[in-house]
Amino acid sequence: MKVRTSVIALLGVLSVIAGCASMPDSTSGKRSLMITGNDEKVSWNDVGQVLKPDAKHSVSIVDIGTNPLAPKIIVDLTLDNTIMGPPTNLAISPDESIAVVANSVNVIMKDGKPALQPDDRLWVIDLTTNPPRLIDTVKVGKQPSGLSFNRAGNLLLIANRNSNDISVLRVAGKKVTLIDTVAIGEQVAHVRFTPDGKRALAAKFPGHKVAFLDVNGEKVTYNKLDVPVGFWPYNLDVTPDGKIALTADNGFSGAADGNTDTVSVIDIEANPPRVIDKVVVGDAPEGLAISPTGKMAVVALIAGSNSPHKAFFYNRDAYVVALKIDGKKVTRTNEVKVRGLPEGVVFSDDGRYVYVGNYNDRDVSILRVEGDQLINTGKSLTLPGQPGSMRGKTLF
Repeated sequence: MKVRTSVIALLGVLSVIAGCASMPDSTSGKRSLMITGNDEKVSWNDVGQVLKPDAKHSVSIVDIGTNPLAPKIIVDLTLDNTIMGPPTNLAISPDESIAVVANSVNVIMKDGKPALQPDDRLWVIDLTTNPPRLIDTVKVGKQPSGLSFNRAGNLLLIANRNSNDISVLRVAGKKVTLIDTVAIGEQVAHVRFTPDGKRALAAKFPGHKVAFLDVNGEKVTYNKLDVPVGFWPYNLDVTPDGKIALTADNGFSGAADGNTDTVSVIDIEANPPRVIDKVVVGDAPEGLAISPTGKMAVVALIAGSNSPHKAFFYNRDAYVVALKIDGKKVTRTNEVKVRGLPEGVVFSDDGRYVYVGNYNDRDVSILRVEGDQLINTGKSLTLPGQPGSMRGKTLF
């Protein structure tokens, strides 16, 4: 009898262990950071855009690693930032020692009415202190927007939308210094290093092209090599193997219009680089991120969620689309509803979870990756403001 009872008990334990092994691991135990820029000066109502000159802003540092399904805000810093630019105007260094946030525009009063004015400040945040804190302010170009660290973490590039150039900054430990400016000659929305750090790609927003930059140590050169992509490329990313780049072709100058838009696929191994495909995704793609695994990309669609309610393409909630990456072949797999005006997209370090910042609803949707599909977990993180931008640490 004792033997039978022991066997039953053992089987029960094994069953529990097997069950635990088959369940998704929601607690990794290792801290991993995400940063969100919460902009309160710009909002939308049922008529259109609303500007608030005296609005409060904040930057949230969030731990998404310890428990991916229950992220925890570590600190909220009162710092100006904005949705006016790609949702990539901030970043975390590869070693998670610092974060940088570009304040693209401010709201001022002009002729008795609120108006947008370009800024030129970059905040540098020390992530190693408890809590993280602002340690420096660096002047860069006018309306600094999309930016990126290289994989080594010793160089930072910033696309300046108003001054039509790219700032080059040296990163030495926690010291960030402007060392050069590269003229592009037209508005650039975002810039992204290739994984080997030898090139960078810049989205020429009104030019409907991607510019290629050569990087030799700290010297960055624009040799006038451009690749035509879809209309209004707002955001871009590069796969970890450095074979292809993807662009979110917004289609209507930063807004939805009810028409279907694309993601362009650029073969960056080819000489010269060239667009080899365009994937139809939906109305107004903006946020875009490629998984650390290199097997998936996620693009956020505005889908009319900040449009006047009378517009035929208005939607209360919007969507994100999953793209399967197989070498240089990119295909659309599924679409998941999130909430109003999704902006930033962040993958967890292992690529198993996706975080989407919903600007209108002041929260972050938590999605799970299952094969080549996205699943909405129904869980979310409430933020102290409207997430206009969002990034994880630089992994490649």
